[in-house]
Amino acid sequence: MIKQRTVKQAVSTTGVGLHGGVKVNLTIRPAEINTGIIFRRTDVAEPILIPAKAHLIGDTRMCSCLEKNGVKVGTIEHLMSALCGLGIDNAWIDIDAPEVPILDGSAAPFIFLIQSAGIEEQNAPKKFIKIKQTIEVMDGDKWAKFEPYSEGYKLAFSIIFNHPAIDSSSQQAVVDFSYDSYVQEVSRARTFGFMQEVEFLRENGLALGGGLDNAIVLDEFRVLNPEGLRYADEFVRHKILDAVGDLYLIGNPLLAAYSSHKGGHALNNMLARKLLKPENQHCWEFVTFEETATAPKGLLHWFGEKQWNLATA
Repeated sequence: MIKQRTVKQAVSTTGVGLHGGVKVNLTIRPAEINTGIIFRRTDVAEPILIPAKAHLIGDTRMCSCLEKNGVKVGTIEHLMSALCGLGIDNAWIDIDAPEVPILDGSAAPFIFLIQSAGIEEQNAPKKFIKIKQTIEVMDGDKWAKFEPYSEGYKLAFSIIFNHPAIDSSSQQAVVDFSYDSYVQEVSRARTFGFMQEVEFLRENGLALGGGLDNAIVLDEFRVLNPEGLRYADEFVRHKILDAVGDLYLIGNPLLAAYSSHKGGHALNNMLARKLLKPENQHCWEFVTFEETATAPKGLLHWFGEKQWNLATA
């Protein structure tokens, strides 16, 4: 059986929010079977529970932000990406600020955190959403879509940036978890921005916690981070990282091929919401694998023990 997973024990971290610049304490705790991922704002008078669901995304400017009863949890995409990449189905996320800490700007610190807590398989089958028919959203020349792909989960992304530091050959990437490791090939890709945009954002009260230690920053000619890039195509790989997190808000791991051109948080959320509309229910189905032998080899690779125990280095 491909089983549901949670963390073995509670684990915590402290950082600053990328946009608000305030200190944040975050704890990931074990959760029961079929709980899903639920954020819990602990700094309000009565703790608010906000399930990680696509229909609760209220803002997609610069990040994905959950909102319920006027209470927000923003910049959730890197943590959600790590949870998806390691196959965590059920977890409580306690947080005492309106934004998940940015840490180093990638999902790698969250991978380390989850692996430090340990991963526990639960005695219930993991429930996948299998795409049966193509479904697509568009916004001008930008688009994102799901297509059937029963072997596992594949993501393809292309971007267009006319910048000397972003070579044209590094503006598209494909990651197939049937063969590739999320931890090695995706998790370390950092968020990025241009110096002129950072200055504008700060003037408007955003990116107050951003810097060279938690983002790739470019001026008109070069990458300003002294250590350079972690991947030659780190920019587009980070877009894939974001997509993994944004699409996990559908509520289940996917059996699908996702592709996007010039997409981002808004298009990802549009695609997730469109998939879940009642009139599109014929485009997908729930599947489980009670017998491991019946599961696609791609899933056995993604959720196999080798993947599970990979180090972030």
